[in-house]
Amino acid sequence: MTFKSAKGFDMREFPMSEGNFKQIKSLAYSLTGISLSDHKQNMIYGRLARRLRKLELKDFDQYCTIISQDHGGEQLEFVNAITTNLTSFFREGHHFDFVERELLPKLLREKASTKRLRIWSAGCSTGEEPYSIAMVLKSCAALSSWDIKILATDLDSNVIAKASDGIYPLERVEGVPAKYKRYISVNTADDLVKMKDAVKKVITFKQLNLLHEWPMKGPFDFIFCRNVVIYFDVSTQVKLFDRFANILIPNGHLFIGHSENLHNITARFGSLGKTIYRLNS
Repeated sequence: MTFKSAKGFDMREFPMSEGNFKQIKSLAYSLTGISLSDHKQNMIYGRLARRLRKLELKDFDQYCTIISQDHGGEQLEFVNAITTNLTSFFREGHHFDFVERELLPKLLREKASTKRLRIWSAGCSTGEEPYSIAMVLKSCAALSSWDIKILATDLDSNVIAKASDGIYPLERVEGVPAKYKRYISVNTADDLVKMKDAVKKVITFKQLNLLHEWPMKGPFDFIFCRNVVIYFDVSTQVKLFDRFANILIPNGHLFIGHSENLHNITARFGSLGKTIYRLNS
């Protein structure tokens, strides 16, 4: 929180100069590709102030020195702190409807000889997205004998740990369609739910910076990367979507967030509507 005295002095708990915020923005961009706008200064202050308390620092001058030199591996904590993780099960439900009703029948025909599916949830946050995908796939009886693997990655190591545990408050799964709830184990004693092994075993969770080298080679049949690129500038988006195109199968599909689009970003995908894209031949 920011306080101003009668003389206009910054009365926050930890002084943050414009120079401090400029340095934070520069490091955030270099480490993650996230472009922080000036109007997010108060939000960033609030998130990083927790780190200053934890480290028992006096001001952001000290903190900027620590993160610029990565003392004690603080850059990872910095990245975790500035990353936004908002998600839910079956968020933007039309994407999952498309996978179930249109994409899976197509893949069942085209991949009948290999019976192999590879999916990537890029920016998976606390795991609701890849678990939702897994529930859709496991509910398809025709896929029961297929080799299915979902890679789920996120920049934030903390949310990856939570996703891997697969444990959520009961209210988080209230919006899950009834036909999928057989994949969720409910413990009414503590109001927690746990994802069952049937869906957990097809997902591999890994920490990954999308801007760094990717250890996986693919190809993927479809990729979910939703509400991630809105934090990147255009040049970073261009590079990222080109890399997605390179790691998809021919005519592979890409799902992005409702506030995102590929217009004037890349010509390698064709729009199918509702933020669903298919790789051009």
